[in-house]
Amino acid sequence: MRTLTPEKRARLSAGALGLAAVLTLGGLAALPATEAHAATDTGVANGDTIANLWEWNWNSIASECTNVLDPAGYGYVQVAPPAESLKQTSYFWWDVYQPYSYNLNSRFGTAAQFASMVTTCHNAGIKVIVDAVINHTAAQTGTGYNGTTITNKYDTPDWDAANYHTSAECNDSDLIIDDYSNLSEVQNCELLGLPDLKTESSTVRAGLAAYLNKMTALGVDGYRVDAAKHIPETDMAAIEALLNNTTSGSAPFITQEIYPGTTPVASDYYPTGDVLDFVYANKIAAQFNGSISNLETFGSTWGFATEGYSTTFVTNHDTDRNGYTLAMQSGDTTTLANIYQLARGYGQPSVYASWNWTASDQAPPNSSGFVTDTNCSSGWTCLDRNTAVKGMVEWHNAVGSSSAYTNFQAKSSSVIGFSRGTAGFIAMNNSSSSASYTFATNLADGTYCNVITDCANTITVSSGSATITVPAKGAVAFHTGTYTSPSSTATATATATATATATATATATATATSGSTVTATFNEYASTDTGTNVYVVGSIAALGSWSTGSAIQLSSTGYPVWTQAVSLPASTSFEYKYIKKDSSGNVTWESNANRAATTGTSALTLNSSWNLASASATDLTFNETATTVSGTNVYVVGSVASLGSWDTDDAILLSSASYPVWSRLVIVPNSSSFEYKYIKKDANGNVTWESGSNRSYSTGTSTGYTTSDTWK
Repeated sequence: MRTLTPEKRARLSAGALGLAAVLTLGGLAALPATEAHAATDTGVANGDTIANLWEWNWNSIASECTNVLDPAGYGYVQVAPPAESLKQTSYFWWDVYQPYSYNLNSRFGTAAQFASMVTTCHNAGIKVIVDAVINHTAAQTGTGYNGTTITNKYDTPDWDAANYHTSAECNDSDLIIDDYSNLSEVQNCELLGLPDLKTESSTVRAGLAAYLNKMTALGVDGYRVDAAKHIPETDMAAIEALLNNTTSGSAPFITQEIYPGTTPVASDYYPTGDVLDFVYANKIAAQFNGSISNLETFGSTWGFATEGYSTTFVTNHDTDRNGYTLAMQSGDTTTLANIYQLARGYGQPSVYASWNWTASDQAPPNSSGFVTDTNCSSGWTCLDRNTAVKGMVEWHNAVGSSSAYTNFQAKSSSVIGFSRGTAGFIAMNNSSSSASYTFATNLADGTYCNVITDCANTITVSSGSATITVPAKGAVAFHTGTYTSPSSTATATATATATATATATATATATATSGSTVTATFNEYASTDTGTNVYVVGSIAALGSWSTGSAIQLSSTGYPVWTQAVSLPASTSFEYKYIKKDSSGNVTWESNANRAATTGTSALTLNSSWNLASASATDLTFNETATTVSGTNVYVVGSVASLGSWDTDDAILLSSASYPVWSRLVIVPNSSSFEYKYIKKDANGNVTWESGSNRSYSTGTSTGYTTSDTWK
């Protein structure tokens, strides 16, 4: 479970587009608003997972955003340094970490192609993180990919000798970092001979900020700061203070490379953003190279970065080559470790996709140094496209950030299973042979599809347990959103079997009074895709006697709350559930146990939220005082699914019956903490967010919760 500081929780949106942590002069502030997506967006909810498409060219990344990342539910794409860099005839991968100029014509494409890539990814709902090399410039002289020629490494189009640290400032005669326990040397001397920019200089700070702001203006959403440990944290803060907001109105997301060592350490950089969690990657490698049965306690006590600041990964371009972590050459073991990373839910995960290499310095596939289009069947390792990994991105989004890492079961040193609350279950097998075990799942009885195989097979949960055959070096994973039908064995929960129908009908007949009826209004929060509608079906004839063909369609007038008044027998006990039907007639059942209610002799209202069991729910009435112009309405949206998961399309419309107080009762999880905000939508659908930080609320086990808020 990811624990975030209050200012940073809005980055995660429980299955919606990942929300960037917002850097301000005073630190971090939350801004949940997301961009409107163009027609190329599939409508799949984008989570917080980063696809690190390392050294892919811009055209390939644009295509991947549209055709792979958005449909799979990724939230971000991380791209290689886009500045002009050293061009050698030997074409090494690390040339791109030797900037020649801040021109954006590079080995990955032109400046125009870079800008087009950013726009295309945005249109697909994917945010763009750029690898920013701002600690240093190139150690080697020569000619760059845009034709820039450098004959003196301290004289570039952007900088002259006065902008670099000298041996006197470094306090080391050879100017090279030799002692990594000496903070001054680490931050003022040259890393591998790369000229070290004088980041304490206001001139240098302004120049670096100008480079980053140029990309921000093109739509870039954040930066992975290369070699950040070689820049004093105070200098990082000063540079960030000069950065402009992104095109979506937030400050750029920042994650920093703080390679493990004596000094400085990762926590020193929490004030200026997130950090790449090298310890996490090293520890996960040790487990998957040995026994995964020890993973039950895998978390902050293992020495990881604090969860709210952790950008996790299994491998990256450095560690892939130096043995500190698993490598891409580790094959299925690396894939399985990525599956675990997405399932565990610690920090913000990233999936590394690069190319097949045989020599550690080898450049990506290229033509005269310029990187050619990614071909996943030749030369490239496209882990982001792996069916199991894509399935786990979906699973990761579905279980959300608040579902506890729990119910851990070690069946052997190589076979484990665990739950994320009651939202999802996964079993993993790190051995070379398949294994079959019975696992307690924490999920409701029924049939679920396996996201690892893109639902090519299913799992049946009965009495809370499932017998699962886990493939060698593989996994089986399912979540409440993959629930396909009630279990055929769960007669006691009155599923739609003939026996259950007969039993429930007899019960309803015995308890009904002399033919009188009452009105029951069903209100169900449920977000849907275009062409999909919500129905209620239940154990009595008035609700279709569990026949989905006779289910009662609800009205979407108040979307995402679906409503319908139905005449039911008075003084009658019954069970019911909500279903979704798409335009082809395919039926999706709620995953929770059957709901139960009893009519009396007067009208009743039944408020529910999709997949949220009544025992896990409570009611919260939102009251917001807000003045509006004609045609504008007020909505509430928040971090939990029943509040739209920060998706403004799924925000809850409040009633203006007591204007200027706007109100609505909403069903939310009990014993939970979440964040929310109010928005206004005009007649054209334009959204205005209230200002300030996110509001927060915590529910208990009682009912009848209320808020009393005023637009800010």
